[in-house]
Amino acid sequence: QVQLVESGGGLVQAGGSLTLSCVASGRTFSSYAMGWFRQAPGKEREFVAAISWSGGSTYYADSVKGRFTISRDNAKNTVYLQMNSLKPEDTAVYYCNAGRLFVSGSYYPDYWGQGTQVTVSS
Repeated sequence: QVQLVESGGGLVQAGGSLTLSCVASGRTFSSYAMGWFRQAPGKEREFVAAISWSGGSTYYADSVKGRFTISRDNAKNTVYLQMNSLKPEDTAVYYCNAGRLFVSGSYYPDYWGQGTQVTVSS
């Protein structure tokens, strides 16, 4: 079992930046790929980014590529999502997860955090 707690959400103006953090419990954090999903009001949950267990491989949704950066610190059991040049359409609840990343780049989350709200005003 892995328990995940996100933080860092909030209200920001368009063009601004936020960094989300997700702390994982358990000694097996470094064996999991980690990722972020988001869900906007009235929309389905969508993939945002994923990172391999070593941090050596990262994957992004086209909508955030070049603006968001996922990273991890295995010594701190923490994964981050640096979000720059935020747009109103980035407004959503952001969920951290631990899962499996395949060589194809497909990512399958197994454990979910509670989510943190990000609101971008225009």
